[in-house]
Amino acid sequence: MGYCNGRCTLIFICGMQLVCVLERQIFDFLGYQWAPILANFVHIIIVILGLFGTIQYRPRYIKGYAVWLVLWVTWNVFVICFYLEAGDLSKETDLILTFNISMHRSWWMENGPGCTVTSVTPAPDWAPEDHRYITVSGCLLEYQYIEVAHSSLQIVLALAGFIYACYVVKCITEEEDSFDFIGGFDSYGYQGPQKTSHLQLQPMYMQIPLDNN
Repeated sequence: MGYCNGRCTLIFICGMQLVCVLERQIFDFLGYQWAPILANFVHIIIVILGLFGTIQYRPRYIKGYAVWLVLWVTWNVFVICFYLEAGDLSKETDLILTFNISMHRSWWMENGPGCTVTSVTPAPDWAPEDHRYITVSGCLLEYQYIEVAHSSLQIVLALAGFIYACYVVKCITEEEDSFDFIGGFDSYGYQGPQKTSHLQLQPMYMQIPLDNN
């Protein structure tokens, strides 16, 4: 029963991860955040493989899924540190998440709850010609905290998925070790059942009549 519940829970966690990362992928595409887009895509593939391994009893797939979750947690911790400007990171000047090929920011920067976007004219000389220079005000929740909330949710789901993945792999391994095929396994190999007969042979006596003639 516990094994079944563990598999069902892991399947549910994988489903939640897919829903959350697909939602995140959409907004990263809107914000042209190329590094998160690539990471999200890899995560989607690995979660699908982990889901397949859980349903089809493939421990290797589940182990690979668990290893990836460690890397996924590390990536999301970095994203949190980036938006909270931990250490030398700066969300205002660094373009790490766009591979330094564009000046796009998080989609939530302009479209967060309550945000008012105002175009500034004329634009400064340093602003690229194909970009507009704006100011954002009135946001009920700053965009960096929305991004931090997304990453925090991914970390929680990843930790839960890692725990249940290890549990399911352990259960599958124990089941394979204890499973007994017909006749079982032994050092002498499998021996087929031998036919036995309960019929015992008894001596037969025949009485030959004597000819009096």
